Amino acid sequence: MNLRAYWRFVVVVRHFLPLGLSYARDRKRFLLFGRSRQVTAQQRRDRAQRLLDSLLTLGPTFIKLGQLLSTRPDILPPEYIDEFAQLQDRVPPAPWDEARVVLEDELGPVDEAFAEFEDEAISGASLGQVYRAEINGDAVAVKIRRPGIEDLVEADLRAIRWTLPILMYFVADSRSFSLETLADEFSKTIREEMDYGREAEMLTEIRGNFADDDAIRIPGVVETHSTSRVLTMEYVPGTKINDIEELDDLSIDRTELAETLQRSYLQMIIDDGVFHADPHPGNLAVQSDGTLVFYDFGMSGRVDPFVQDRIVDFYAAVAAQDIEAILDALIEMGTLSPEADRQVMGDVMELAIADARGEDIEQYRVQQIIQQVEDTIYEFPLRLPANLALVLRVATVVEGVCVTLDEDFDFIGVATDYLREEGYLAEGVRNFIEDRATEVSDATRSAVRIPPKLESALDRVEREDFRVQADIEDSDGLLATMTKRLILGMLLASTLFSTAFLYTQASLPATGVGIAGTVGLSLALWWSFRTKKAVRAKPQFTRQSMREQDRESPGGLNTSFGEDTDDAYSGD
Repeated sequence: MNLRAYWRFVVVVRHFLPLGLSYARDRKRFLLFGRSRQVTAQQRRDRAQRLLDSLLTLGPTFIKLGQLLSTRPDILPPEYIDEFAQLQDRVPPAPWDEARVVLEDELGPVDEAFAEFEDEAISGASLGQVYRAEINGDAVAVKIRRPGIEDLVEADLRAIRWTLPILMYFVADSRSFSLETLADEFSKTIREEMDYGREAEMLTEIRGNFADDDAIRIPGVVETHSTSRVLTMEYVPGTKINDIEELDDLSIDRTELAETLQRSYLQMIIDDGVFHADPHPGNLAVQSDGTLVFYDFGMSGRVDPFVQDRIVDFYAAVAAQDIEAILDALIEMGTLSPEADRQVMGDVMELAIADARGEDIEQYRVQQIIQQVEDTIYEFPLRLPANLALVLRVATVVEGVCVTLDEDFDFIGVATDYLREEGYLAEGVRNFIEDRATEVSDATRSAVRIPPKLESALDRVEREDFRVQADIEDSDGLLATMTKRLILGMLLASTLFSTAFLYTQASLPATGVGIAGTVGLSLALWWSFRTKKAVRAKPQFTRQSMREQDRESPGGLNTSFGEDTDDAYSGD
């Protein structure tokens, strides 16, 4: 094992060293000294293509690594993400004689375990390959782990771990932590994907969640013929979801199919908390009656309740075009740094939404929004949570499949309808009302506490123990007017939220009383603003005045304000 790992380490270094030297020269032109080099988008794309070729040459482990990297915009620039997003398992199946050894080690002689077995693989992938067989007259699909893949993966994982210290020299410091955590994450992910026992558990759980949905078909596991290295499932044929010509021949409603696909993933991510994480067209099929079929649950994930709630907030904010709410949701999810420039990010979101509009003003393209977010994420040194990265990638791929089915598909519209039907949007309104009611209650309690404090202050005045130093000029009765407006505003806010609460919880007459009170207070507040008054003040703490004070004070603090900083987040 060690000798194999050492040899793989040499091979990996040989493939990656030229690119590593290029990255190092980007920071220092002559490696040890010199200025940094400007790299164009086309140069990054060319490098991404060369790196992609190296990953394909190095084999199964590195193909899977490339697929994982395609979900990590916090590590790679957008050009690399675009190239790796196209990465599929391009490994020919192993010879049948080698696969047969694995199968018989797990289940015994093939002729005894199966009534029929076709020895030509119907699909091949990096970690396994699938064959068609029969058990008791029922067609099944048998997924067999690739022979010798365990040793190869373990050797490659060691080589990757040994390569990391070298790689750290060529990358920016802001990416070092992400790369280390990615290595740990990848080790866990690929070992899980090789464990067909885990895949069977995830498949069974997700299948159970859609047991009552006739529009979704997920193959069942044949437990008697399944182990950690062999997974036997129902054989469910179908047409690939991106075979548009065949779907049209079958008279499949492609818009309805796209909506079914979108809703299924919303249910998995938002409601169930467990999801199929590899929705490329090779893993999605359609039966003649329009039923959507899911294959290959090796790559699957879970979403914790906190992230589920934030995803709901994100979708709702996008549907409402609420830029601030979008940013808040991204920050709470951990995809955006709290120190990020909100103005810049707000501009990015506005542009993303503008670009995402279809012919109908209510249509948006989530893929483009996520892409804009991903591009920005790379500029800020942060790490995406692993499952959230998968969720973002899944949303992008699913949207692409939906648009392939229907170029005018309203992704956000379907998501908004789903959230409304499941009660998420109504619950959000209810929570908002309850929060505002709490604020009003707190204000009321504060108002109740004021009289005792006022009485105490008057006692101190009577004892001549109350000192006030103030210089107030209120010849026009401004303070009285402001106080009046403040009281009217507080009463109006209280009445407004009370009316909203009555509308959701009480009868129509009670709501009418609340509306009447709201209208009356609104008129009173409007009347108070008919006479415009303003406060004139002279600012005392402007930057210019502080500089002047510094010049006038010999021993004063010499304070400078750097208004022309080039880049607050420059890492290299």
